[in-house]
Amino acid sequence: MTADLSLLKADKVVDARGVSCPGPLLAAKKAMTEVKAGQVLEVKSSDAGTLKDLPLWANKMGYAFLGTIEESGYTRLFVRKGK
Repeated sequence: MTADLSLLKADKVVDARGVSCPGPLLAAKKAMTEVKAGQVLEVKSSDAGTLKDLPLWANKMGYAFLGTIEESGYTRLFVRKGK
């Protein structure tokens, strides 16, 4: 799955590196209002809590959590907005 994600071009990118929980999740919620159905949001986060919180939130909202890519010092998380 990671190989596929590395080729994915997000429609909106949120850089929440250096922000502690719940900052990355709040930034993702705000950014998702600017993303249309079917588009992809990428969240860059260095906070470990985001790895748990973002997929749970995406599921609750009916969005598809596509997965993560580990980078040096942070994680890239991908969510596709539902209808």
